[in-house]
Amino acid sequence: MILRPAYMDDAEALARLGRESFCAAFEHLYRPEDLSGFLEQVYSCQAVAGEIADPAITHQLAQDRQGGELTGFIKVKQPSPYVQHSSATSPLCLGQLYTDPARTGEGIGAALMDWCLGEARERGCDAIQLSVYSENFGAQRFYQRYGFAKIADIDFWVGEQRDHEFLYELRL
Repeated sequence: MILRPAYMDDAEALARLGRESFCAAFEHLYRPEDLSGFLEQVYSCQAVAGEIADPAITHQLAQDRQGGELTGFIKVKQPSPYVQHSSATSPLCLGQLYTDPARTGEGIGAALMDWCLGEARERGCDAIQLSVYSENFGAQRFYQRYGFAKIADIDFWVGEQRDHEFLYELRL
């Protein structure tokens, strides 16, 4: 497995993987009009290209081999938009951690999480924060294995629908 940073040429493939991964897990929760607006806002090529260009956001990509298809990605952001929920002074926000739905369980997510932990330490962060859907028990178990714990209840909006999310934090 190869881990590498995202480049502008990756925007289309990254947007596609983000849409496919999000829809595989959550599409059934939303009205079509709410989902389509959300996907356009978050996973359009233009939106992803804007994030790649943003110095506050870093994407790390996973591939089987050089030049191969994307198998997963992680997106981190600093400063964290959740800083008000914690006494951490320099937290990193883990915004997304997705793998190809057909490749779940192959260690891709673990490799990306290990990269995130190293990146946070290299940046001198004192915590990593992330939000996780309150009913996504598999993701919660994954994060708990790394030592993340719930610190707050927060909202996540997809169109006009509010989801109950948990804010997790790992102190470094």
